[in-house]
Amino acid sequence: MPTLYSQAESNTQKTWFLIFVFLVFIIGLGWLFSYLLDTRIILILAVVISILTSLSSYWYSDKIVLQLTHARPIQKKDNPELYRIVENLCITAGLPLPKIYILNESQPNAFATGRDKYHSVIVVTKGLLEKLERVELEGVIAHELSHIGNRDILLGTVVVVLVGIVALLSDWFLRMSFWSGMRERDSKDSTGIILMILGIVAALLAPIAATLLRLAISRKREFLADATGALLTRYPEGLARALEKISSVQNPLRVANNATSHLFICSPFRGRQSKSWLTKLFSTHPPVEERIKALRQMSV
Repeated sequence: MPTLYSQAESNTQKTWFLIFVFLVFIIGLGWLFSYLLDTRIILILAVVISILTSLSSYWYSDKIVLQLTHARPIQKKDNPELYRIVENLCITAGLPLPKIYILNESQPNAFATGRDKYHSVIVVTKGLLEKLERVELEGVIAHELSHIGNRDILLGTVVVVLVGIVALLSDWFLRMSFWSGMRERDSKDSTGIILMILGIVAALLAPIAATLLRLAISRKREFLADATGALLTRYPEGLARALEKISSVQNPLRVANNATSHLFICSPFRGRQSKSWLTKLFSTHPPVEERIKALRQMSV
């Protein structure tokens, strides 16, 4: 039976392996496009533009998300019990106290955001506070604090940068290959034609592959937050029961959108999802059943 420590370590290793694959994928793609177009400028520009556009969203991520979801801040006097839970878990995790917000939604859900542990926010819905028992709420809060402690917002930004690089590389390659042509020496032989076809196919499929890698990393970070959160509470069953209750409520979140859905502890698009393999492949969250099973197989 896996322990909480081994489960967390395994998920960390899998995440970094996926990032390594992502980097190798981008380097290979950049080399192929640069070789076929006989210029490195396409790779350099894609990296610079992706980093610059993502830095601004990373710096202001908490403000943007809070505006999109219409969450409101609360003080300790507004909900002393919630504040005590967050304070106690922060002491255990060695984290500064984040700002706490309430989302006026009946669907039980929660998320964390912020660029680092000193500028972090935890948001819980009104439905979460109404439907969960204390140990279950502790499991959810511990999960969200784990996202902050594991620097998942920063990692998510890095992955978005990598996806942006792939998208720009592919788009520019297709445009430049049709307008300026391939290297002259390659266009006169069969090898050059094969490479050209390979480049076009890669440009068309690369953004899809990059998106799948991003989603795979997102799912691994959810498993990691589950395991790390269970380490904080020393009670995996609390989070497992919370996930059961959260997933059983089928009404969708009114403020849910594709830009913020990956932040929530469970997908906010409740009642709108199919269970096909294709849906799971393009999902930002692992199936709740798998998360619950993993938690209940852990030993403290």
